[in-house]
Amino acid sequence: MGEIDQTSLRLVREGGEAHVAAPLDLAARVRELRKARGWTLERAAKQAGLARSTLSKIENGQMSPTWDALKKLADGLAISVPQLFTPAPHGEPSARMAVTRAQAGTRQVTTTYEHELLAGALTHKQMLPYRARIRARSFADFDGWVRHDGEEFLLVLTGMVRLFTEFHEAVDLRRGDSAYYDARMGHNLISTSDDDATVLWVTSLV
Repeated sequence: MGEIDQTSLRLVREGGEAHVAAPLDLAARVRELRKARGWTLERAAKQAGLARSTLSKIENGQMSPTWDALKKLADGLAISVPQLFTPAPHGEPSARMAVTRAQAGTRQVTTTYEHELLAGALTHKQMLPYRARIRARSFADFDGWVRHDGEEFLLVLTGMVRLFTEFHEAVDLRRGDSAYYDARMGHNLISTSDDDATVLWVTSLV
């Protein structure tokens, strides 16, 4: 398929009913979704399987993405293509909720962590919960500090970990221990157990 018109998109709902989405600034929408997850351009591009330069051009309105690029981007953000063209909701609170069964979250694997995103069916969350298997064993396993907007809470579920932070001494945590910190501060987490440790991470989306 060719390039997608960013001003409108014909969407098909379940049952075959179609409608045309209201005009929306796709560049701003993609940037909003990425920042809501606390992701850098590099991480978002990697998650989507796109070149960083391609994602940068999309976010700056310098190119209209093809359908394939939109599909990759939506998959990387764990949303549907129509949701890329749906404005963030405003107004009265709703009774929305999501249940994630054990081992049923969206998995994202890196060399240092294996993330299982929870409540992936919900968009526009105020926090991002995920279970993580800590594969890293040394600070050297990371390409520098991890840092992003928001605050972060972690709870050790199994094993033992060592939390490195930019402005504090490294701290060892074991099952049941937790930490809360400003995620703009550089931070990395390694497992000090023989097996990969697991933690629950909750990141605020600001």
